[in-house]
Amino acid sequence: MTTGRQDTLPPEQAIDTELSVGGMTCASCASRIERKLNKLDGVSATVNYATEKVRVTHPPATGTERLVDTIEAAGYSATPAAAHSPHGPGGFAETAAVSGETAETAGGEGSEELLLRQRLTVSALLSIPVIAMAMVPVLQFTYWQWISLTLAAPVLVWGALPFHRATWTNLRHGAVTMDTLISLGTSAAFGWSLYALLFGGAGVPGMTHSFEFSVQRVDGGSSIYLEVAAGVTTFILAGRYFEARSKRRSGAALRALLQLGAKEVAVLREGRESLVPVEQLRVGDLFVVRPGEKIATDGVVTEGSSAVDRSMLTGESVPVEVEPDDTVVGATVNAGGRLVVRATRIGSDTQLARMAKLVEDAQAGKARVQRLADRVSAVFVPIVIVLALGTLLYWLVTGGGVTTAFTAAVAVLIIACPCALGLATPTALLVGTGRGAQLGILIKGPEVLESTRRVDTVVLDKTGTITTGEMELLSVHTTEDGSDSEALALAGALESGSEHPIARAIVRGAAERVGTLPPIEEFGNVEGLGVRGTVDGHNVLVGRTRLLEQQGITLPAPLLEAARTAERDGSTAVVVARDGAARAVLVVADTVKPTSAQAVRGMRELGLTPVLLTGDNDTVARSIATRVGIEQVWSEVMPEDKVDVVGRIQDRGGVVAMVGDGVNDAAALARADLGLAMGTGTDVAIEASDLMLVRGDPRAVVDAIRLSRRTLRIIKGNLCWAFGYNVAALPLAAAGLLNPMIAGAAMAFSSVFVVGNSLRLRGFRGVAHRDAASTPLGSGGDPVRAETTSVTG
Repeated sequence: MTTGRQDTLPPEQAIDTELSVGGMTCASCASRIERKLNKLDGVSATVNYATEKVRVTHPPATGTERLVDTIEAAGYSATPAAAHSPHGPGGFAETAAVSGETAETAGGEGSEELLLRQRLTVSALLSIPVIAMAMVPVLQFTYWQWISLTLAAPVLVWGALPFHRATWTNLRHGAVTMDTLISLGTSAAFGWSLYALLFGGAGVPGMTHSFEFSVQRVDGGSSIYLEVAAGVTTFILAGRYFEARSKRRSGAALRALLQLGAKEVAVLREGRESLVPVEQLRVGDLFVVRPGEKIATDGVVTEGSSAVDRSMLTGESVPVEVEPDDTVVGATVNAGGRLVVRATRIGSDTQLARMAKLVEDAQAGKARVQRLADRVSAVFVPIVIVLALGTLLYWLVTGGGVTTAFTAAVAVLIIACPCALGLATPTALLVGTGRGAQLGILIKGPEVLESTRRVDTVVLDKTGTITTGEMELLSVHTTEDGSDSEALALAGALESGSEHPIARAIVRGAAERVGTLPPIEEFGNVEGLGVRGTVDGHNVLVGRTRLLEQQGITLPAPLLEAARTAERDGSTAVVVARDGAARAVLVVADTVKPTSAQAVRGMRELGLTPVLLTGDNDTVARSIATRVGIEQVWSEVMPEDKVDVVGRIQDRGGVVAMVGDGVNDAAALARADLGLAMGTGTDVAIEASDLMLVRGDPRAVVDAIRLSRRTLRIIKGNLCWAFGYNVAALPLAAAGLLNPMIAGAAMAFSSVFVVGNSLRLRGFRGVAHRDAASTPLGSGGDPVRAETTSVTG
């Protein structure tokens, strides 16, 4: 990533401006724009090729117009990007909606993607008969060559127009890319074919390409290469279309993040509730949040107490109890009683908006991976051009004649334009992604593959990734005269009246162990502490130890020790009392996924270092890490700090893969060199990632990295062959011995090889796919089942 002079202005005097850039065709375009902007005094620019945006820090004297003029002078278009704030006119939500309408038109496609699909469709329909007639002599009827010219001309002129434009832009700046190679090769093939048809012997009636592979001097004026011009253009367009589809997803993370917030809010004004759009909420307003509703914005509780599910923002597996004077965060869910909240932050000041900004910043800051084909072309194209000029001069100097000299020089350009180059990446990516989809792994683009090769550290979120994200009853501790089935029946029956996640876990566990639960009477919720009621004529309390203390009930030493042990292990202790006496302690916790330990071992076998990163408390985090075999733990980390942790690992030279499933992971997923999202997680995490794991099985992380690395190896092999076949034929072209059938056969055979090589990926088998059955925990096994422990005292 190129950066400019960042020390020319104090930070408080600098201005941040974001511009949308058009006309970029490859990563080198992004680098060129950065260099141009960073030459301006006091300017620091970062260009993101994937999102087609540039973020510029500049002094006030350097206005937006000058930045736009600089980009346009480099050969690209630029417009100011819309400001980002969550609500209100021109705000974050409105911006996302507008961009969603303009950037995603027919079928959800962007305008660039739609035009590429049109070019690809038309070019393919026109190219198929051109290639067929050139390669199959029986189809070469009288005047077939003129039909080929008629069909190939629109492909070269209109279909290949993006490559010609990019070539002209690159040449103006002294650069060559894959576009240069495609444009030169296809133009040479078409231009020479046109010359042969109009002024040579290729236009005569009955002209055919004889089906023979002899290496001999040919009459260049009688040969046409229209299939090269049309075929190469079509195949390269196919690759660009699939790339554009993956690029379109880059902005979806921000749109998905916006959908999390509440749309309407019940505002208290003059003692009355009125339902208004959330955009009309102002700082200081009081609003009501009922059980199950999302909290509209950041604020402070003024009335009521409840449990708030903050897992999507903080990763905490257990809802947090709130009461008056406690702060709450917008987009979190009220899981308990009625709350009245005073709004303290709205719009761009809310934590949700700041997280959206973190995601965008992380995407902009992610290191780009230049297309492998571009890097090869940067070396290959100049060599080909020099060789073509050398061939031309050699034949002119040695008296071979103008026709022979131009025939040989153009033949060098034609043979150097490999049709298989356009297939090398798309076919391997299509087969690899297809096989990945069968295994529950979705790869979003070719750039992702190069990231997997360099990854050495895997940062794993806890809740929803290593653990199930759902509370489960782990054990029951009873007094000497107590019965586990009685304790479970009492607790399960009473908790069936609550919607709290811990209550649901107890109800499930009790139903599995006891069966039908007894009816309850006089159910009541003790806000923030537990529940009370009558079960089978007994007065029952279920909740925190503080609930029993308030009622003057003493917890026996064995039960107290069981509760403290559970809390030390990171679990939640729920106490059951009947008729004024404590009867049992139920231990509830977020459970480790059955295959997490096996997944961690698989990562180590790939040479990766696993790291646990969570917003949960340190006791819980280290308990989980020990069970799955992770040594490095970062706990009690807030969402904005998760990005910092990933950045700190990167600053130490690590190449990071981040695995997560929640909103709190989105920015870190975008910042990491490789982001992997669990498909069981939120849309925000999925859209901010590079790879999506459809199932919640963490072993899919290992499979994803293995599949990506193998796909990358296939792509490199394809490129090697794509260039290799044509490089081998370059001496024949320079010697004037390029038979049209040899040129066509080289193009066809290299393409067939590339496709066949890519199809090898269909045989890839993943660990998760091979071993669908679970094994015991500690080796990736079954979740811990509820067990009953009798405590004597």
